[in-house]
Amino acid sequence: MTKIAMITGAGSGVGRAVAVELASQGWSLALVGRKREALEETAGQIKGDHLVAPADVGDPKAVKDVFAQIQKKFGRLDMLFNNAGMGTPAIPIEDLSFEQWQAIVGVNLTGAFLCTQEAVRMMKAQTPRGGRIINNGSISADRPRPHSAPYTATKHAITGLTKSTILDGRPFDITAGQVDIGNAATEMTQRMTQGVLQPDGSLAVEPRMDVKHVAQAVAYMAGLPLESNVPFLTVMATKMPLFGRG
Repeated sequence: MTKIAMITGAGSGVGRAVAVELASQGWSLALVGRKREALEETAGQIKGDHLVAPADVGDPKAVKDVFAQIQKKFGRLDMLFNNAGMGTPAIPIEDLSFEQWQAIVGVNLTGAFLCTQEAVRMMKAQTPRGGRIINNGSISADRPRPHSAPYTATKHAITGLTKSTILDGRPFDITAGQVDIGNAATEMTQRMTQGVLQPDGSLAVEPRMDVKHVAQAVAYMAGLPLESNVPFLTVMATKMPLFGRG
């Protein structure tokens, strides 16, 4: 039986790389993101029968509509990859606007919650029952970069959502895991090549790694039978200055 996965933030970066990897392994995909053109680009890079579903994951109505489309097209969902996310420039906490805070919380945390909520509903009701939810955490789910309060706060919260989903999903054959990524080479980390602020106040260029390695890690987590789970997995550029950062 073909497995079905929903990927948020599927129009670029990690989301696109995971889509390419899963499709190569025979998964059918629901590609979700804000921009239809970007999602169509992703769909054009993979073989198979996939759903392109533009949506703002922070909008409850839009999320419900996506899951209705998945139900109609595929009839079930085996895996949700909560990957959509955004950050702010390195801004001192006292200079952040409320709108900047709300925007990041809306995508990174509320979006993941809304998609998890709908996925659990579908996974509980389908036959065979159950499924897996994988959250994109980030190295920032463990320790912050300077001037990153909204991003770091939401990624710490993703860890709580992951643990709660593992616990609450247990009676229904639903489980969850979190992949914490350090400097995958995507548009979001392009600034690493120019020098980024370090805890000691200096600027340093940080090594990055091929985003394919992240996709392979997510595919491994997704491909496990439901009797097994990887709750937390970190994949990072070997020489990035994480250890020693605090």
